[in-house]
Amino acid sequence: MQAGGRKVAVVGMGGAFPTCKSVDEFGEKLFSNQSLIREWPKAVEHKKQIRSTVSGYITEEEMDLEAILAPIADAYPETYVDKLGRIPDANLATADMGSIWGMLGALDCIKMAGWTKEETQSEQTGVVVGSGGAGNVILRIAWQYFFVNGVKARVAGSHTVDRTMFYRDAANISCLIKSKGVCEAIGSACATGLGNIGYAYRLIKYGMQDRIICGGLESTSLETFIGFDGMMILSKGFSPEESSRPFDMQRNGFVCSFGAGIVALEEYEMAKARGANILGVIEEYFNNSDGDGDMFYPSFGGQQRMWKGLLGDSGLKPDVVKMHGTSTPVGDSVELLSVVDALGESGFHMCAPKSQFGHMLGGAGSVEFIAALLMLDKQMVLPCLNSNTLNPELENFQKAETWTGPKKPLIEYRDLVPQKAFAKEINRVACLNYGFGGTNSALMLARDI
Repeated sequence: MQAGGRKVAVVGMGGAFPTCKSVDEFGEKLFSNQSLIREWPKAVEHKKQIRSTVSGYITEEEMDLEAILAPIADAYPETYVDKLGRIPDANLATADMGSIWGMLGALDCIKMAGWTKEETQSEQTGVVVGSGGAGNVILRIAWQYFFVNGVKARVAGSHTVDRTMFYRDAANISCLIKSKGVCEAIGSACATGLGNIGYAYRLIKYGMQDRIICGGLESTSLETFIGFDGMMILSKGFSPEESSRPFDMQRNGFVCSFGAGIVALEEYEMAKARGANILGVIEEYFNNSDGDGDMFYPSFGGQQRMWKGLLGDSGLKPDVVKMHGTSTPVGDSVELLSVVDALGESGFHMCAPKSQFGHMLGGAGSVEFIAALLMLDKQMVLPCLNSNTLNPELENFQKAETWTGPKKPLIEYRDLVPQKAFAKEINRVACLNYGFGGTNSALMLARDI
């Protein structure tokens, strides 16, 4: 049973999105069924060293930023210049690329939310933003020059620590906007983005904060990319726009991508009283662990318990389920069947935003949360691109005597998985994200009616 508490509204959104200059452009491309995935020149440069060469990446130039390279360390971004003057130089000096995206997203959120300087800098305004990994671009070059080239530590400059610490994104945002409330970063692998939003929701729901800038991100990094490529779990063998294919029989891995999703949350009655434009209302958030001791394999039982925790005895049912949908062979099947097990075989649709922009790791959940907000606004269901053929046979795990889930093949649920965006009345969207270590996150987002 869900505990009582205050209502929580979403009043702002921003971030960084591949090939897009704004949230509006991001939405336009998503609802016109476009893919934001491209061949990545930095990956192509390494030829046969890397299996996969496609990504939803973002360059400095596309964000109107310029890297200032250290004079005695080739390719080391000592700091950045904001060509549009949005962020002061002092704040840029303590940030890696992802933190800059987070700061830009926070500024867009505050502007959209209409928060005053006093509200933004209040003790009741916090920041909860995290990323999936370290500041790898900064770390690799700093350590290379010290350990391999034998140069002095000072070559890395005086900001290696603050530009790579786990909570750098929240810290940089808080320093920029001068908030005085909570400042934290929650890390839960590929559930990080949604997990930070869920944690922020709880802080407001239970009266510990009134306003929070929250979300997640993953900065463009070849270092991160090759880590997953080394696991041989990235998509290969397709054109860039066809590489991310959740639920399709030919899926062979995910597309490693990068981006940032930042949102502004506010206690509902406060937002309503000041006439804020309420983008959505968070009705519930639930997270758990599989508890089976497996770092990677998805757990149907864990997802069943997640759904039970999200829905409780509320009687709520989403019109759309925003799937995690990475394009991994087993993960997609378990997820689709767990949704059917929880919600039945009709009355809702599934969408998979990763089919359009890939898997943004620490930023996945929050960027996809923004996609869910856009679905509420547009009253349209986003597609699952490239889900051309669903398996007409039972999955191997469905044949086991211990299997207790749906006993139909995935193709039986074809009508629930649209391949193109379409109009539909949407009052609720359930957002799902999972991560290594068996972590599961689910959030119910509703229209303000």
